[in-house]
Parts: sequence; C-alpha cells; structure tokens
Amino acid sequence: MRWRRLTGNRLSFAALCGILVVVAAALLAPWVAPHDPDETDAEATLSSVSLRHPLGTDIYGRDQLSRLIHAARVDLLVALSATAIALTLGSTLGALAGYRGGWVDHLLMRAVDAVMAFPAFILAMGITAALGNSTANVVAAIAITHVPIYTRLIRGEMLRVREMEYAEAARTVGNRPRQVILVHLFPNCVPPLIVQATLAMGFAVLTVAALSFIGLGIQPPQSEWGQMTAEGAGYVVSGEWWLVLFPGLAIMATVLAFNLLGDTLRDVLDPRMRGVR
Repeated sequence: MRWRRLTGNRLSFAALCGILVVVAAALLAPWVAPHDPDETDAEATLSSVSLRHPLGTDIYGRDQLSRLIHAARVDLLVALSATAIALTLGSTLGALAGYRGGWVDHLLMRAVDAVMAFPAFILAMGITAALGNSTANVVAAIAITHVPIYTRLIRGEMLRVREMEYAEAARTVGNRPRQVILVHLFPNCVPPLIVQATLAMGFAVLTVAALSFIGLGIQPPQSEWGQMTAEGAGYVVSGEWWLVLFPGLAIMATVLAFNLLGDTLRDVLDPRMRGVR
C-alpha cells in the first residue's frame, strides 16, 4: 500500500526515478562516461554543445558530460557519508536524552542549542576553513551541522513513546534500559528519521556544492558540481553558457528530487498526514 501511494504521485515517482538515475550514473561512471574526466584537449577548449561533446567542454578542453557524471560520485558520496554519520550520532544522543531525561537531557540539549545558534552553512564554512578543505573535513563539517536536527527529532519522539503502555510493560518485565530503547522504543521513531534523512541528503548536496563554489569544498582536479559552476561563472559574459548551466541544473534537479521524495515519504509514513491532501 505504501509503495503504491509513493509511486502513485507523479512528482514523487519522477523524483525517485531521477535519484535512481543519478545514483546509477555515479556507480557506473567509469563505464558510462564518454571520455576521461581529466583528459584535456587543447583543440577543443570551450567548445559548445556538439555530438562529440554533448554538454560542451571547459577551458582545458575536458568533456563536461564526463565531468558531471564523475562529479555525481563525489557529491552523493559526501552527502551520504555526512547524513549517515549525523543520523547515527544524532539518533544516539537524542534517544539517550529523551529516555534518561534529567541532567543528561539538559546537558545534551544545551550543547545542541549552542551548535544551532550558528547558521548551518556559516558553521560548515568555519569548520572547513579551520580544518582544511579535504573531502573528510567537508563530510565532518556537514555532519556536525546536521547532528542537532536528528538529536532534537529523536528526543521529541522518545519523550512521546517512552510513556506508552508497551514501554511501561517492557520496563516492568525487567528489560534493561538499552534493550528497552533499541528493541521497543527506537523502531517506532524510525519513520520520521527516514523522512528527515531524505530531506537532509538534498541539503547536504547543496552544502557541498556551495562550499566548493566558494573554494572551501572539494578541490581540483577532482570534479564536483559546485566547483564546476564556479569555474564557469567567469565565462558566462563571454557566451560560454554551458559551463554554468549544466552543473547548476544537476544541483537543482538532485536537490529538488530529494525534497520531493522526502515530502511524499512524510505523507506516506505519517498516518496523521493521510487524507490531508
């Protein structure tokens, strides 16, 4: 039934297909890319769209389509890694704070409030500027900005489910707190986590592209959508529009697809949303 509702919405189904296409292209990049992404051709510099180069070439004669496909591997890997780390750490802290309460809850929530006092992108900029703009540091920066979101989400859910009758029954029969949390309570908090993680993937892709655009993200020669957009921004006025258009469309389409899918998953997984639309 849930799968039918997910695929029944044309926009969400198109978003799901778009994400699958991007993921497939990233996984199969060495085989589907028509050229080596780092192969230069002095005779084809700044070539417009053509049969040989469907998305044109850059200032070094590198094929834009091949670079876009390989860049998808970087963007999706960074976004997925950051989301996975933030999801794991935030869920652990939120479950602990929501179940234990007291000084543990107070201490963790004040730490979360301190992190959330900074705008997420500004905080990510500061972290990458301080630690260096390696791929690992970019992942860490995005993950840190996302941890408070999952912590607050799981804490709220845990505060709700820990007062349910089945939670009280699990404690009454002698289950340890860890078993109560992992076996009886946490599974009931998973649906909103799935929705949030899907939406966070889009934000992570946008963040890594923005960091690379201003020079604090993925560095050359590794191809990345935001970096490709930054490289081509100075050539728009001279007519080389394809240098900015296609990387920008890749970012927009991917982020939009994750947002549409997350919005539909919220409707599907949350019983309170059924019948609202």
